[in-house]
Amino acid sequence: MWIAALTCARAADPGFQKWLQELWPQAETLGVSRATFDAATRALEPDLTLPDLDLPGREGAPPRGQAEFVQTPADYIKETTIANLAAQAKKLAAEHARTLAGIEQQFGVPGNILLAIWGRETAFGGYKLPKNAVTVLATQGYYGRRKDFFRQEFLYALKMLEEGHVKLADMRSSWGGAMGLTQFLPSEFYKYAVDFDGDGKKDIWRSVPDALASAAQQLVGKGWQRGTRWAYEARAPQGVDCTIAVPEVTRPAELGEPASLLLPEGTYGPAFLTLKNYYVIKEYNFSDLYVLFVGHLSDRIGDPRAFETPWSKNTQLRTAQVESMQRTLTKLGLYKDKIDGKAGMLTRSALGAYQKANRLKVDCWPTAAVVDDMQKRAARN
Repeated sequence: MWIAALTCARAADPGFQKWLQELWPQAETLGVSRATFDAATRALEPDLTLPDLDLPGREGAPPRGQAEFVQTPADYIKETTIANLAAQAKKLAAEHARTLAGIEQQFGVPGNILLAIWGRETAFGGYKLPKNAVTVLATQGYYGRRKDFFRQEFLYALKMLEEGHVKLADMRSSWGGAMGLTQFLPSEFYKYAVDFDGDGKKDIWRSVPDALASAAQQLVGKGWQRGTRWAYEARAPQGVDCTIAVPEVTRPAELGEPASLLLPEGTYGPAFLTLKNYYVIKEYNFSDLYVLFVGHLSDRIGDPRAFETPWSKNTQLRTAQVESMQRTLTKLGLYKDKIDGKAGMLTRSALGAYQKANRLKVDCWPTAAVVDDMQKRAARN
């Protein structure tokens, strides 16, 4: 039924082609020729299987691509995956030693961080990106929830084609439109792409030096601190107040730099002291689990030890349950971020505040006990 609804939405909206053609003046302003514009948009059809689209018939359904269950750190940061990627990265570190040393000298970003990003984004080029970037960006620009953002990205993608940075057939991307070995949106390409191998091209698709140097320049552009780590694993004291594990609460750490406590699994699992570079990586991909994956993988390239404290075996909750929690916490004034069904820093802290207020076990983690308590209180009210 849902697929049928999507098909109807597509058939009922003849405005997509009209919208594409209305973009021509903006594309022309960016230097795109009519021939390039026509070649990219001719017979272009939207991809309505993409997540995060605003379509009739999709209300109430979780966006495609969003997990039905809350992904725990143990699910995302699998030890077997980390170990395999670290082994590959060691070989690549030796193979590209001169390039990585040159990039670190110029940009201040350690080679292991860049290798970890490359490994996470495309498995060192082994993962072939599944989508056509032009299709993705046009679809998101017309149907997506961030239309203005993706419309501009679409126009920059046309500019990339015009300037010969990549051929249309090779413009493969993720569902979000990011391209290349280290996953760049078109606007990021224009801000940060580097010709590090000196061949006159900024080739983030095939040139490892260009892709890694471009990733380094992007991190620097987002505030990377030379000579500083991303985070340290820490031993949280027994009975630590998990509600303080938010970026706003800091203590002096390395060289006096402020650090904040991170408890990715509440009072279960490892604890971390996060530094400025943690949040710089998070600007690359706005996910704590992504940063932990990249940071830990970067450490494992040179150090075989896993986290000192293992992840727990907590039961996963459904995304809808966490969304319900977030709505309740919002009504109570404890949570002021987006309702996304993800157990992020602010959700965990707000849950801890709720647990404190209602004399529950304070663990700052979405558990069945908290779901039950919220449902009982809602029934009584």
